[in-house]
Amino acid sequence: MPDRPARPPHRGPRQRSRTAPGQRTRRAEPTRFAAYTLLRAVADGAYANLEMPRMIRQRRLEPRDAAFATELAFGTIRWQGLYDAVIAVAADRPVDRIDPEVLDVLRLGVHQLLGMRVPPHAAADQTVGLARTVVGQGASGLVNAVLRRVGERDLEGWTEAVAPEGGGAAALAVRHSHPEWVVSALRAALLGHGRATPETVDAELAALLAADNEPPRVHVVARPGLATVDELLHDADAERSATSPIGAVLRSGDPGRIAAVRDGRAAVQDEGSQHLALALAAVDVPDGLPARWLDLCAGPGGKAGVLGALALRAGAALTAVEVSPHRADLVRSSLAALSQKASAAGHPVDVRTADGRELGAEEPGAYARVLVDAPCTGLGALRRRPEARWRRQPSDLATLGPLQRALLASALDAVAPGGVVAYATCSPHVAETRFVVSDVLKRRDDVEVLDARPFLRDASGAPLADLGDGPHVQLWPHVHGTDAMFLALLRRRP
Repeated sequence: MPDRPARPPHRGPRQRSRTAPGQRTRRAEPTRFAAYTLLRAVADGAYANLEMPRMIRQRRLEPRDAAFATELAFGTIRWQGLYDAVIAVAADRPVDRIDPEVLDVLRLGVHQLLGMRVPPHAAADQTVGLARTVVGQGASGLVNAVLRRVGERDLEGWTEAVAPEGGGAAALAVRHSHPEWVVSALRAALLGHGRATPETVDAELAALLAADNEPPRVHVVARPGLATVDELLHDADAERSATSPIGAVLRSGDPGRIAAVRDGRAAVQDEGSQHLALALAAVDVPDGLPARWLDLCAGPGGKAGVLGALALRAGAALTAVEVSPHRADLVRSSLAALSQKASAAGHPVDVRTADGRELGAEEPGAYARVLVDAPCTGLGALRRRPEARWRRQPSDLATLGPLQRALLASALDAVAPGGVVAYATCSPHVAETRFVVSDVLKRRDDVEVLDARPFLRDASGAPLADLGDGPHVQLWPHVHGTDAMFLALLRRRP
């Protein structure tokens, strides 16, 4: 397809200018200061999607200001690659020669100028004021000069100026603000999962990269037996999910204000993740298997919440295993409402801090259904976790691959003959999906691969569309509106 500039970043809510043109602010405006604080927290290892809600509550930002701060921070992180190329030209120096704190201020200013509906004078003035507050008077001159030069062109003009010529991975990496290795990996994934052919892959790849840069809608799941979708619709400005039978999509508002979410009977969860537990629960298993289900990598507890609710409805108990003590505590908190109901029904939820790689040997054949939501690069959730694209490196695959294989092998040992294992990742990378499954199955003759496609159903009960040729399922943001979840269903032969 012809090479074109990237779609402009999402243009969030307009921020009213609080200073007249030419008037110099002496203090950082609260929403911009909150966005800057988030960027520095992310630089120190925080996760933006977890840190931002906490910061909004802590700073008591009003909904309008919270929306502006969120778009400013998340948009800046998403488009960091493109903005750094722009800043390097405008500052006439590589960005690694700019102090990190000053660079974050500049990134925020550039996003206001090129990606948001902020008047140029307000963007420059408020960003210079932020620089004075957080890094001192000396840096404000550089910030002012760089932003004035950035303001000489619009987004399309700067994209054409800084992107390499041609339509290869290097050009797409700049235009769509992804690391080049991620662009190449996603291209290979589209081909490897049969979503694209060599003739169509460029168009599919551009659509996927664009989807990664679109802020996702907030999906909420009603945990079966604990809450209903109708309850969510009654208690929030939401609409019924077209993709998930147990989901709703917020039009606006804070999900924390929904009673069922506060009570742990519902939760914020991508629709793709909802489908994993639903699919595993939908597969028939023989009578007489243990009434026990297992989530082998349960932290922080979202999928375990749905799986445990489905297990309780089927008269089974859930064991949730998490190797990290902190994440295991998050699982316990997430499952508190379920645990109370399950204990009353005689099927207590067991949350363990343990290594999932060892459980198969410790409890062979003890479970009817096992979910392995394996640790992965997270390349399928880049729209939701924008910092992941800049943190992950190709070398991570060397560490994650053996872990993923060991967890899947342990799950196959832990499941009873006739039982089912669901192997899932929030990455479409073929090294974390198909290759892991095929490598583990080479060492076993007691496992059959099931066609996972019939077990993914939309809200009307019809098969989910565009699932490819099977037997595995790969969801895509630009096709299904979900994270790029991978699912393989494996039955241990009786």
